[in-house]
This record gives sequence, C-alpha cells and structure tokens, in this order.
Amino acid sequence: MKVYAVGGAIRDTLMGLPVHDIDYVVVGSSVEEMITQGYRPVGKDFPVFLHPDTQAEYALARTERKTGKGYKGFMFYADPSVTLEQDLERRDLTINAMAREVGADGKWVGPILDPYNGQQDLAAKVFRHVSDAFAEDPLRLLRIARFAARFPEFSVAPETMEALKAIVQSNELSALSAERIWQELARGFTASKPMRMFQVLLDTGAAKVLLPLTLTSNLAKEEYREQLISYLHASGSRLEDRCAVTLMELPASDIRSWSECVKMPNEVRDFSEIFTELNVLIKKTVGDTGGVYQAVDILAWFNRADVWRKSDRGHALLDLAKRIGLNVSALITAMHSTQSLNTAGVIDGIPVEDRANGESIRRAVDAARLAAIAAALNT
Repeated sequence: MKVYAVGGAIRDTLMGLPVHDIDYVVVGSSVEEMITQGYRPVGKDFPVFLHPDTQAEYALARTERKTGKGYKGFMFYADPSVTLEQDLERRDLTINAMAREVGADGKWVGPILDPYNGQQDLAAKVFRHVSDAFAEDPLRLLRIARFAARFPEFSVAPETMEALKAIVQSNELSALSAERIWQELARGFTASKPMRMFQVLLDTGAAKVLLPLTLTSNLAKEEYREQLISYLHASGSRLEDRCAVTLMELPASDIRSWSECVKMPNEVRDFSEIFTELNVLIKKTVGDTGGVYQAVDILAWFNRADVWRKSDRGHALLDLAKRIGLNVSALITAMHSTQSLNTAGVIDGIPVEDRANGESIRRAVDAARLAAIAAALNT
C-alpha cells in the first residue's frame, strides 16, 4: 500500500502557488484494508475514505469506463492491482496528472512522478488532455474554460481544442446538471481573467449551449469583448459584480430565464437584474434627456432596488456603476438624501384619519422622496 499526493497540489507547488487542498490516491490497497486501518468510507460512486486523524480524503486508485451519457455515466473499477499510472491516465490534463509519494510522516518524498509529461506542458504553459477518454466527460469542457480564466497565460493544445469541440458536437453538455454548470462558471467569473473562459466557450461552440443567446452574440464582437474586459477589470473580483457587468446589456427577463437554467443563486440574480435596469435608466437619460435624470425615474429604480430596506445593496450597485465609469453621481447624491429622510415625520404629517391607510402613507412617503430627489438633482 502506497499513498500519493496527486493533481492540483503538485501543479500548484511547481507553479509556486499556495496549496489549499490535497488529493490523495492509495495504490495497492482495498476497501477492507482501509477500514481495518481506521479510514472511514464516504464515497458513494467509488471508494473514498476519511483519514482517521486528519479527516482528509483518500481515494483508492481506480480506472473508469464510459457506460452512459454525461459526467456521471461512468463505471469505476478500484482494485489493489490498479497502478498509479492507470489512475493518473483518467485525469483531465497532463498538468493535473502528476504525483508524489507521501511518507509515513505525511511529508512528500521522492521525485515527481510524471508519466504524461505534465512538467513539460507546465513549462510550455499548455493545456493538453491526457488520453482519448477526455472527451467522454462533458464537465471537462467547463473545467478547461475555468482553468483558462485562472491561468490566462496558458493556451489550449490544438488536439485538446478538437476534443472540446467533440464534446459540444456529441450533445453531452445537455447531460450536465445546472448546479455543476453554475459551479464551474462561478469559479471562472471570479478568476483573474474571466474573458478567457468566455473565449474557450466561444471557440468550442459551447457558448451557444451554456450562455444566454444575447450574451453569446455580443461576445462574438471584438468591440464588446474589449469593453467587457475593461468592465471586469474595474469591477473587482466579487461574484455579484462580475456577473452584473457581464450581463448588463441583457434584458432583466433574459437574466431571469438564464438564472433558472443554471440555478444561479437568488442574490446574484437579483443584483444582476437590478444592475441591468440601472444601465437601462442611464441609457434612457442620455438618449431622451441629454444626461439629465428625472426624479420619477430615479425613484422607480430606488424602489426596484429596495434601497430602503437593503441600503448596502443600493450602495454596492451604484458603486459598481461608478467604478466602471457610468454617470451615477447624481443618483448617489439622491440616494443619500432619500435614505436620510425622516419617514416617521412624513407619516406624522398625514391627516390622522388617513394614517391607517397604507396607500395614503405610500403616496406621502413617495412624494417626500421625490421632493428630496428633485432637490438633490438641483444642487
């Protein structure tokens, strides 16, 4: 029985990056032996165990065979006879198919085991798949796209690009769960260069399957891509901000439809929808009134954003718009003015007989907020 650290931990160590998680593979052991040594089985699809002391995950070396559609359509075979090289062969990229032995003290020992030339591809900054089985797993397309966003200096090997296109043409992407699609896209959104993820999706044809059609059409335009790169750079790395600037040219209804397809978290969806409506407001102002905001339009957006109960979100939306260069200084001033209103005092000014009437209260508060917005616009 031998234990090896494999995959991303080896890659990141060679790249001088911090290692947060380590995948362990056990060669020459069995389920019974692992349990005898105190490991606790947790794997449903294949034998994975928790270390009795560290609780780290240890998987038995295994091979796999495609038996159905999608990334779950595999049969795994774990046996003491499965070698490390066979286990590494089922991995996606050569740079993720390296290993080092782990000694009894938990420290890595010996040379890097690299049967598929991962170090060579790492030095050349190339994403290259390990074997022909790569194209059998549709999830790998999203993983490569996400890796491209994380490591933007890397290129995709021509033969790997062809394998990615084969995944799209096989219609295997339709078998991916919405949750897994969003998980990979979200990680790409928050990586250093999200546009590289979009580029891989465009180049392989996957964008038409996985992204909103309007966004895919826009991304095909060089001018749009350059503008989005600028926005993404200015937006920071927060997921809500990255999604909002990416989707800001889409109608809110399209964002809602896509969010349901990929199971986007509600808070991210709402932030993106409200931000695109802010973008519509700004364009309307520039086009219809020559850059002069109308108090009634501002109040409508404030109500939509619910800046009264969710003031932090309102500030975050306007701050994002400001960071990417949109003209929202008047809206920021107006929001401060309306949020500082004494609504209790406004209600006290309503005739006593109307104070139990919700509609009367709403009209009075809206009138006060409109007046505050108008005053702020004239300062």
